[in-house]
Amino acid sequence: MNIVEITKEPVELYKILKFEGMVASGGEAKMAVAEGHVLVNGEVETRKRRKIVSGDMIEFGDEKIQVQRA
Repeated sequence: MNIVEITKEPVELYKILKFEGMVASGGEAKMAVAEGHVLVNGEVETRKRRKIVSGDMIEFGDEKIQVQRA
């Protein structure tokens, strides 16, 4: 599991997927979320603009990241 530090809260889910290189583009991130391929805190999340805050865990494919405030 990787730790991702954010400098402000909240951050939209699709932006984290894009900036962390889990997907190639913002459009791909939005599609992955809309199709139910992303878990937030162990539950399927389909809201691409879901607000992510410190302590949230995101899972996509084989990757897991924990979000922390810098």
